[in-house]
Amino acid sequence: MNDDKILLAHGSGGKLSHDLVDRFFVRHFDNPSLLQLDDSAVLDLTGSQSATLPRKLAFSTDSYVVSPLFFPGGDIGKLAVCGTVNDLSMSGAHPLWLSAGFILEEGLSLAELERIVVSMAVTAKKAGVQIVTGDTKVVDRGSADRIFINTAGVGLVPDDIEIAGDRARPDDVVLLSGTIGDHGMTIMTQREGLQFSSPLQSDCAPLNGLVASLLATLPPGTLHCLRDPTRGGLATTLVELAERSAAGIEVEESAVPVREAVRGACELLGLDPLHVANEGKLVAIVAAEEAARALETMRAHEYGREAAIIGQVTAAHPGRLVLRTALGARRIVDMLVGEQLPRIC
Repeated sequence: MNDDKILLAHGSGGKLSHDLVDRFFVRHFDNPSLLQLDDSAVLDLTGSQSATLPRKLAFSTDSYVVSPLFFPGGDIGKLAVCGTVNDLSMSGAHPLWLSAGFILEEGLSLAELERIVVSMAVTAKKAGVQIVTGDTKVVDRGSADRIFINTAGVGLVPDDIEIAGDRARPDDVVLLSGTIGDHGMTIMTQREGLQFSSPLQSDCAPLNGLVASLLATLPPGTLHCLRDPTRGGLATTLVELAERSAAGIEVEESAVPVREAVRGACELLGLDPLHVANEGKLVAIVAAEEAARALETMRAHEYGREAAIIGQVTAAHPGRLVLRTALGARRIVDMLVGEQLPRIC
């Protein structure tokens, strides 16, 4: 038996399967719900918060197939936890519990598996969530690309929170929590072996703390929309919000923060930063009278220090995103068409 690699027998449900679960998942994801090792986790809502329980739950799931598995600023494990935590947070939910399903390819290094599991455990702890249940399957060599991960998550939504993609209103202000394109260009340059004088690093991060700060600071009903601009980038996200809200969105090109290394990489590869994926940024649309307070709150948080007001919602051109360029021209920006970069997350 090879003690350094995943074997097909690790997926048999027998002794090797149990050893794998104990050695990696139970050891690193240790919490009372997981330690029951039942077919489902029984979760105690009464222990999640002291006040009266909200009536609303948020539930989300996503799968992660990013290549390469490890990249500057993160890895597939960190990405899997952050992605689901962030999806829950964009509805105003307080994320509590995650599941984790692993598709492992025969021959995967156990050292790499543990590195990924440790990264997930560290990220979950930072985000204040628990990985309470999961599943492991092993497939033949060549049937996958070392490891794929599915995560699902559950969170509680306070009763007075109404955040959705159709709630943007004319005169609302559009804020962005930081620079765009960092994750997508990091992955692309890693694949292509490109190097720049200023190294690129993914922005992968859990955003629930930043969202919680906004919810605690802004008066109820003034935070209208939240989105994390992942695949398709900022432009696709803003077009989606404009279409769902039947309103127009106008953005100042010069106000959108982009790192010089990202801008240079995009120019070299013929890409628009507005369409490049992010994994640690959010878009917030808030009532105009609360925009300054929202910006101050975001900049006070570690994941919002480079936040900026980038535009506004308008009654003109409903369903469209209009970019006001540095030269004073205006152009319509559409969603990303096609697949700019497969397996970005």
